[in-house]
This record gives sequence, structure tokens and C-alpha cells, in this order.
Amino acid sequence: MPPLLASPASTSSSVLLASCRLRAGGGVQRGTRRNFLAPSREKIGGGSFRAMSWLGKLGLALAQGPDEDRPAAPGNEFAQFGAGCFWGVELAFQRVPGVTRTEVGYSQGNLHDPTYEDVCTGATNHNEVVRVQYDTSACKFDDLLDVFWARHDPTTPNRQGNDVGTQYRSGIYYYTPEQEKAARESLEKQQKLLNRTIVTEILPTKRFYRAEEYHQQYLEKGGRFGFGQSAAKGCNDPIRCYG
Repeated sequence: MPPLLASPASTSSSVLLASCRLRAGGGVQRGTRRNFLAPSREKIGGGSFRAMSWLGKLGLALAQGPDEDRPAAPGNEFAQFGAGCFWGVELAFQRVPGVTRTEVGYSQGNLHDPTYEDVCTGATNHNEVVRVQYDTSACKFDDLLDVFWARHDPTTPNRQGNDVGTQYRSGIYYYTPEQEKAARESLEKQQKLLNRTIVTEILPTKRFYRAEEYHQQYLEKGGRFGFGQSAAKGCNDPIRCYG
């Protein structure tokens, strides 16, 4: 992903950006949204703060609310996963037969309508996630779980390779009790195969904020260098995360 340029508000978080953003090179495409419902505190001296304003509380409530979107196509369901940099994770799910749509975005955080810059500060607690829409007659949730486990290392807290930060944590976010049950059973099976503790969080979905358009299907569209990678169903070509 393009690097986040340093600014007075983000310089202290530069360690988090020693990641795929920096290694990808190129300039950042900054979000243009203005967040009027961000949780806020007012410093009143002596290191203490006033209580969060009612507007900030509303923003927090919105961010922490459930994902109430519904798949457009009948017979389809949503699933949501965090497994590191969402570029490569999305492409892996695009290739799954029965997956009808994928979107990358931000979820599980405490800020309403975050931008990419907001998430990269590490202060919002959002995760980079892929929301997968799949046809239940052609794809099972267990199929998606198999791709999820194969795509990343679920034993590294807040990290995938050189990508470090809370937005790279491992997570399965469920929409239904059936998905939760399948996710927990799948985790138990995976744990028996590994000699390190799995740190994947399994939580109810929260509001999904679609990422900026340049992030969507990034690797299929060519990435930074214009070398598009196949999203064809069943494709097994290695995924080059940095395009």
C-alpha cells in the first residue's frame, strides 16, 4: 500500500508504518472525508480530561454498532476476516468459487467513518478487514475459513511479517451464531496443528467502513507497478502482496 506521509499528528506512529505501505513505495492518496462524530476529550489541565462530548459518544456508538448491511443478491451471506494487509487477503478470497463480491475496509474500531490515515495512526483500534459476500449454494463458510487460515500466521499478535500494528491483527467477525460456532470449532482444529498459541479474535461484526476506492481489488487492478494479478476462480498463482 502507498506509504503514509509523516505529519505532526502521525509522526509518533511512524513505527507502525514500517510495513507493506513503506515497502510498496509511491505517494499516499489521502482520504477526503471529515469525521464530525469522532470520540473526543477536552484537556482541562493537570493531565485530566473532561468527559467525552455527546457528539463523541454518538460517534463511538456508531462505530461500535453491528454491521447492518445486507447482501444484494438473494441466497448470499456476508463473512468478515482480518488477516494482515487486506490487499492480498482480498485477492485470495476473490479466487474462491462461490464468492460473488469482496470489499476491503475498516472495522472493530472506536472512530466513526475513519480514513486510511486515521487507521494507520494505531489510535482507532480498527482492523483492516475483507468483507466477503458468498453464494451459500456454491460456497460454504468452512471453505472461507480454510482460505483464512492458509493465508496468514494466526499466532503473531498485531503482526503479519513486517506489517506491525493493531490493524494487522488476526480476526474472524461473525454475522450469525452458525458462523461463530464454525469459527470456534475451526480454531480448535487449527490449534492442534500448531505448536504456538493462536491469537485470532472471534467477535461479532461491527460497522463496516469501506476503504478508499484505490484500495479496492488493488492487486487485481495492478498494484503500484501495473502488474495485475489474476482473480479468476480457482487460480493458484502466488499472490505478490506488493503488486
